[in-house]
Amino acid sequence: MRLLVKIGGTLLDDAESRRRLAQEIAVLHSSGVRVAVVHGGGKQMTRYLERQGIESRFLNGFRITTPETLEALLCVLAGAVNTELVAAFLAAGVRAVGLTGVDAGLVEAEPLGEAWGAVGRPVGARGDLLHLLLGQGYLPVVACVAGDGRGGIYNVNADQMAVACARACAADRLVFLTDVPGVLGRDQNVLAQLGVAQCEELVRSGVATGGMQAKLAAAVEALRDGVGEVVIAPGAEARVLHRLLAGDKVGTRLLAAEVAG
Repeated sequence: MRLLVKIGGTLLDDAESRRRLAQEIAVLHSSGVRVAVVHGGGKQMTRYLERQGIESRFLNGFRITTPETLEALLCVLAGAVNTELVAAFLAAGVRAVGLTGVDAGLVEAEPLGEAWGAVGRPVGARGDLLHLLLGQGYLPVVACVAGDGRGGIYNVNADQMAVACARACAADRLVFLTDVPGVLGRDQNVLAQLGVAQCEELVRSGVATGGMQAKLAAAVEALRDGVGEVVIAPGAEARVLHRLLAGDKVGTRLLAAEVAG
């Protein structure tokens, strides 16, 4: 089985959390599951920019990326956050390789729009590098930075990056590890399963907003691209990935087929 795990930046901000997640993924890797990881780092980015005296500004949930912000992105996401996570995997006994979407043209992006600066949206992905690494027993760790093949570099939403990489490596499952328990309904209880139409209704009705709205949109895109199952799960819970693969009810499972309400 091929598994793409997206880890939110909040879960990586603490060394103990990084260590625990790396060890959990290492257990899956050693059992024969071919795992690739995409990570965010928004919290770390904001903190770094504050130290530089640069204000973080957002438009429709995307960080406006000026030349100074892009430089910080390369220092923080492609640099410190990625390297610290790779080091945690190595300590757990996994041969991890740090990458960005720029490497080997893994993920190609185009500008989201002039108002956002160097924010990009994925428009293509090449799986040859991921297939090569996974086939040789390596664990790719991808920061959410992409290029356009002409020298341009873009800040890409980590959820969208995860979908592009899941598509590229033909993942059977895509798991978003977050700092929330799952997708919440109107009553604020976790919804165990959702179909595509139900995801779209949660967004349309305003029940899912902000970061969850973005995750649901990314999940729907992944399901329509052929990923068999997407899960939004609480990354802070112990052995969360093992429990998910064992069939335990953790977080929210999203399926292409419609789910009874």
